[in-house]
Amino acid sequence: MPTEKQPVNFIESALETLLIEQNALKILSTQIDDRFSQACEIILQCKGRVVVTGMGKSGHIGRKIAATFASTGTPSFFMHPGEAGHGDLGMLVRGDVLIAISNSGKSDEIMMLMPLVKHLGVPLITMSADDSGPMPKNADVALTLGHLQEACPLGLAPTSSTTATLALGDALAIALLEARGFTADDFARSHPAGALGKRLLLHVEHIMHQAEELPKVFPDTPLNEVLYEITDKRLGMTTVVDHENTLLGIFTDGDLRRLLDKEQQFNVHTPVSAVMTKNPSTIKAGMRAVEALQSLRDKKINQFVVVDDENKVIGVISMHDLISAGV
Repeated sequence: MPTEKQPVNFIESALETLLIEQNALKILSTQIDDRFSQACEIILQCKGRVVVTGMGKSGHIGRKIAATFASTGTPSFFMHPGEAGHGDLGMLVRGDVLIAISNSGKSDEIMMLMPLVKHLGVPLITMSADDSGPMPKNADVALTLGHLQEACPLGLAPTSSTTATLALGDALAIALLEARGFTADDFARSHPAGALGKRLLLHVEHIMHQAEELPKVFPDTPLNEVLYEITDKRLGMTTVVDHENTLLGIFTDGDLRRLLDKEQQFNVHTPVSAVMTKNPSTIKAGMRAVEALQSLRDKKINQFVVVDDENKVIGVISMHDLISAGV
């Protein structure tokens, strides 16, 4: 008679899995030595691309490692070892570096590629549990994970080993990023689309209102004409400038409400210089839009006047503009 299946404590199982994989990373950290530095030096000296290969689950991890390399300044792509044996090995050329992943270090599909890899003189870096297999024995640098316990209770499904391999790939990518002096602007150039690209690439000058859209009045402009300018430009404010376009102040619809609260009646012929806000907050056109948004929030204001190095007005940008742009 079949025994009754015992109920599983899902939370307990999850925590046990995480504990085993955490331990795998601790074991991996003991494997980081001069071999890691040698691998980094080989990749830094690479004149071509870093080609990553691996079968099965190692292949899935390899694709992620190649993608991380490519986005952090190390040109890289993934090559499927099975397809490589049927023509795709032409992707690999002199000047490239090959990173081959196999936990056992015995992948038949990768070992079939070794004669041509040697013929091309392509440096080989392997990632495996230890250095006893034929792959690491053929490598210029054999990076190892250490002997890890898989989180799978059957010891069959790659779990801890793939986690450790991915972490090792991340460690290589970040070490290389730092060695190259890779910056946020460099990162942005390879991530132009979507929210991330906007956060990194979009600057104030790309969004600000300028030229005919920019509200401006002179200090002697009476309030009735100032209100027309605010209404016409629809930004809820206007800059106040001298005849050389130097910023003197601003007048906003908020200033108008406060003026009405203070004085139930006011003279529409009052010059704006008498009621404007002097020394308003300003920014430069080259500031990242995301930084401008954070600065607006910190200062608890709705807009900035954009000025050049001589305090000449060149634009206005508002909280609404930044949010509408998807920053």
